[in-house]
Amino acid sequence: MGDRYGRTVRDLRRGNRAAVLRRLYFGGPLSRHQLGPATGLSPGSVSNVVGELVADGLLEEAGSVESDGGRPRTLLRVSPESGRVVGIDIGETRVRVELFDVALTEIARAEKPLDVGRRDPDHVIARLAEAFDRVMIDGCASPEWLLGVGVGVPGIVTSDEVHGALVHGQTIGWVGVAVERLVRSAAHLPEHVPVLVDNGAETLGQAEMWFGHGRGERDVAVVLLGSGVGVSVFAGGSSAGIGEWGHSTLRVRGRRCRCGGHGCLEAYTGAEAMVRRWRRTGGEISPEADGEHAFGALLAAASREGNTISDVAASTVVSEAVEYLGAGIASLVNLFLPTRVLIGGWAGLLLGRHRLELVQDSVARYALRYPAGRVSVAEGRLGPDAVTVGAATLPVARFLDEGGRCTETARAAHGG
Repeated sequence: MGDRYGRTVRDLRRGNRAAVLRRLYFGGPLSRHQLGPATGLSPGSVSNVVGELVADGLLEEAGSVESDGGRPRTLLRVSPESGRVVGIDIGETRVRVELFDVALTEIARAEKPLDVGRRDPDHVIARLAEAFDRVMIDGCASPEWLLGVGVGVPGIVTSDEVHGALVHGQTIGWVGVAVERLVRSAAHLPEHVPVLVDNGAETLGQAEMWFGHGRGERDVAVVLLGSGVGVSVFAGGSSAGIGEWGHSTLRVRGRRCRCGGHGCLEAYTGAEAMVRRWRRTGGEISPEADGEHAFGALLAAASREGNTISDVAASTVVSEAVEYLGAGIASLVNLFLPTRVLIGGWAGLLLGRHRLELVQDSVARYALRYPAGRVSVAEGRLGPDAVTVGAATLPVARFLDEGGRCTETARAAHGG
């Protein structure tokens, strides 16, 4: 039977379970007494929901606190052993796969570098399959036990009923690649295990909002600097989904970008573009070096402040990139008025280590005074694993939103 809004008793129970799980996941441990005001549920509803979740193995005791004149109150938290999830980062230089518990504590990981110059789907998925198998072995896990697999990818993600999630990565030559289907096949995942795909910048941002320097903030922009450039923007705590910021035009008829356009932000600030320009202007770096090592060598050369052609070229390239990056971030600051901008991604973390103050100065120079005065620009907290952690939040969010019901199928699959 449903209410006047069409909700059934099952829907209401799932909503109540989800409210309790989410409150404990992000704000726990809490007592039953605290859960009432925190969730808006009546004491009776809290008691029933908690009883169900404890019986299902989704909640566990986490100590106790003193009460006013009565017995100590038992604290509850979401059990990390509620299930297992996998996060996958399909990058442009490597594929990283990690196995987590529900609390997103890492259990096992594996990385597989991509061959230099190889980003075709067959090669990437083959490396992914190797890493996934390694993680399952090291983590003593089985694909059919998983609550879900999250995947962060470079490019725009769409979906259709036939192929599932499709990736349009113009800069790497991916045109409607059926990543969801390919990952399911490569990892030998049964149909009951969801594969959830999102842009890597979005997963990076979600990780920082859940566990990093975005936590507790409402208006945040999280910049991803890798081979390419991306951003995720959160307004009022929710993703604004702004798309391909790295391919916004920063200079009309400017430098050619690998997307085929001219003057894109990525053509001046992406690690691949910076290394390419350094090589063309006298940079001394082996053509066999992969993207991450080449970018590290560029920053090291720029920091030496030497008089060699290579060092001078490196300093010029990095200084230019810092100014353009600051101008690009200033546009975000003017448009969305965030109170915090975080810079992450493997290249962003390296650049921030060497040039963060100069990026901050560039933002202040190009942004309007009022929004510039409200915003802080800092490095992301979670390091190079942030995209993978963020990808794993996708199945965890589904677990929380469904009130933990998705655990029932996973347990049935291995007789739990």
